[in-house]
Amino acid sequence: MSKLAEFRRAEQALKEQLALLEKLQGDSGLKREMEFEDKLKALMADYGMDLAKVVDVLEPRTVELEVAEPTVVKPRLPRQVKVYVQPVTGKRIETKSGNHALLKAWKAEFGSDVVEGWRKA
Repeated sequence: MSKLAEFRRAEQALKEQLALLEKLQGDSGLKREMEFEDKLKALMADYGMDLAKVVDVLEPRTVELEVAEPTVVKPRLPRQVKVYVQPVTGKRIETKSGNHALLKAWKAEFGSDVVEGWRKA
């Protein structure tokens, strides 16, 4: 391409850009945006905030939690077997919980304190 053709193409592009610039300068929307930008910059200067802080205030990001080192989980000790012997009948119950049907019946009949007295070590 010759220098003259390149010059004419650049000159035409410049004319188009200048026409676009003239059109934008007359746009009221652009004027409002420029006014808003000026006021926003003045407000940020008054409060000593930069653009990143303003964005964080308007759209807070979710805080990424630090990945903690995995904690060592101690295994639970198994429940101890409790042995109850009813002194009158000699009936023996071995249970790991207080949810045993006969044990509940004894506690309802004789009272919890009395039945706990029947417990063998």
